[in-house]
Amino acid sequence: VTAALLPASLLGVPVQLKHKSAAWPARAPSSSPALSSRSAASMLSGPVASEPEAGGTHTRLETRHGPVHLFRPAGFDRKTAGVVVYVHGYYVDVDRAWRDHHLAEQFAASHRNALFIAPDAPSAPGNQPVWTHLRRLLTTTFQHARLSAPKGPLVVAGHSAAYRTIVLWLTEPALHQLILIDALYGNEPDFRAWLNKSRANHLTLATRGTAKWANPFVRALPYAVTAPPIPDRTNQLTPPPRKAP
Repeated sequence: VTAALLPASLLGVPVQLKHKSAAWPARAPSSSPALSSRSAASMLSGPVASEPEAGGTHTRLETRHGPVHLFRPAGFDRKTAGVVVYVHGYYVDVDRAWRDHHLAEQFAASHRNALFIAPDAPSAPGNQPVWTHLRRLLTTTFQHARLSAPKGPLVVAGHSAAYRTIVLWLTEPALHQLILIDALYGNEPDFRAWLNKSRANHLTLATRGTAKWANPFVRALPYAVTAPPIPDRTNQLTPPPRKAP
């Protein structure tokens, strides 16, 4: 199984966010349903356990849609924090991805001020996505981890077949940044429509084995900027990709 890497330079959550504007709408639209306290409680199917990890706190929830992992890094400040959701690909479940891909360690090394969430997702072509609404995932996780939702940016990243879950989340109004790590080889029209929907929407593609799908997608976007290879830090990017719209 190939371990997905999360380059810090791709995560659109600064080390310290300067703005304090709320990214979370007061009411969720019908396409992204809100979750009452009672229904959120019914999502649990087992214990909620927390332990120290990678200098921060790791919480694992057992839900009817499988395990959900939450990492709160050291120095976390909710007033300026964001949220990063990571979706794994095929041939691994979220528990193995968390352990074998060292996700908490990777995120801690990015020094991003954000909560990091990893839900279960399809591990084989025959499996169907279980978290069909991003808002439901976030509400369930925050409630049972006893945390308030940060008001900073919401970023979704996914590896490989994660696109099957992420495409269902494109109606979430707070979502404006996607990172697809070898994860654009299906539903290209949906991702293109999401990009064209708002100038605030940004898509970053990290490709290796999926270039034959990603390259035509990028060539069709006149404003797209490429940067081979991806550096470890934002300040290592050359000016064109750093200033890309």
